[in-house]
Amino acid sequence: ITLGNHFAENQISLVYGGGKNGMMGVLADTILTKKGEVIGVIPKLLEKEEVIHSGVEEMIVCKKMSERKVIMSKLVDGYITLPGGFGTLDELFEALTLSQLHIEQKPVGLLNVNGFFDATLLQLDKMVEEGYLKQANKNMLLVANTVEELMQKMSNYKAPENTHVINKVVR
Repeated sequence: ITLGNHFAENQISLVYGGGKNGMMGVLADTILTKKGEVIGVIPKLLEKEEVIHSGVEEMIVCKKMSERKVIMSKLVDGYITLPGGFGTLDELFEALTLSQLHIEQKPVGLLNVNGFFDATLLQLDKMVEEGYLKQANKNMLLVANTVEELMQKMSNYKAPENTHVINKVVR
């Protein structure tokens, strides 16, 4: 609710998966109650009455989950991860990978509500320790325990400079 209030009060639009359940449904409801903008992007296979949020005026229906990510990526200025399941982790790591590869230059935030992501953060530390992840790439993930702290970090975000050149072949 705090994040939804922040979005509405600061005229930040929410772009999300279009569902009415769980944390994201509560977030959408909070923003809608305060007359904020909410855009849903949902794949056709999830466009069911028990899933789709009927209160969202702008609902983009696409064919596949992969298409949904592309659409959402084009609409957002940054990503915030809240507690969730497989889809949440998939989207988090895809956003980080796009940043790591300098395909996107957007902030990727993680709101660590009640330590929900502590084990995930420990895994990232282990990946750095074992040499599978560069510390600089891990540092791209903006982690905070409160909405205020996370929004401050996201506002101050500066994308890392591309330290390597990727040669592109044009055919």
